[in-house]
Amino acid sequence: MKRHPYLPDRRPDNALGLGHQYWWEASPTVVDMAVAPPPPERVHIAAAPQDVVLDLRRTAIVIIDLQNDFCTQGGWVDHIGGDYAADRTPIAPLRQLLPDLRARGVPVIWVNWGNRPDLANMPPNQIHLYKNSGSGVGLGDPLPNGRGNVLEKDSWAAAIVDELAPVEGDFLVDKHRISGFWDTPLDSILRNLGIKSILFAGCNTDQCVLHTLTDANFLGYGCVMLEDCCATSSPAFCTEATVWNVKKCFGFVTGSAQVREALAK
Repeated sequence: MKRHPYLPDRRPDNALGLGHQYWWEASPTVVDMAVAPPPPERVHIAAAPQDVVLDLRRTAIVIIDLQNDFCTQGGWVDHIGGDYAADRTPIAPLRQLLPDLRARGVPVIWVNWGNRPDLANMPPNQIHLYKNSGSGVGLGDPLPNGRGNVLEKDSWAAAIVDELAPVEGDFLVDKHRISGFWDTPLDSILRNLGIKSILFAGCNTDQCVLHTLTDANFLGYGCVMLEDCCATSSPAFCTEATVWNVKKCFGFVTGSAQVREALAK
């Protein structure tokens, strides 16, 4: 089997599992479940309310909803008169940060809206969320420009923006709620990778990013919001309240420059 780009070279060919630090080694006569984990790869990042020291072998970045429907001209947000340009602000810092993280073996996990075409797993309250008058263009409805149905899995509308196209080894998770953990394999993927700490990026800061982050906190992960890699078209006070709450209750806040500086050291 082809070696996954994020697996360390020290793993033998008979290793079972994706984790950077925990796997089984199997032979015809024995299965070793007690493989010693590698030592932490520590990185000290300036953050608030305190600095954080992360283990790069047990850290991932989760990027939420940087998709055409939210961030691209002609997408759904643009069609309904929203400020899609505001949601594009994470693109530039992520284009700088992601190569540095990948080079250090940090998994990149994209968590995006991806509705079933029949909306069979979307109850009325979720459809109402984006079509509250009962009319107009909501989840699963065709975009007027013919570029697909709103946030439908495998469509242009739901695709990650071209500037941040995933590379081999990235992980893609479809979601159909504001939290990326609800009824998705995200938690299983993180646990199988041995992840303990998560960097968060994406849009919208006060909605899908925040609620995915809070669920991660409740599940026991260490949560670090990358403020300049998050964006929202909501009023400014929504971002201010989100950042305050993350620092107060749910984790830590830093920026891509601080992470890149820490990696360079």
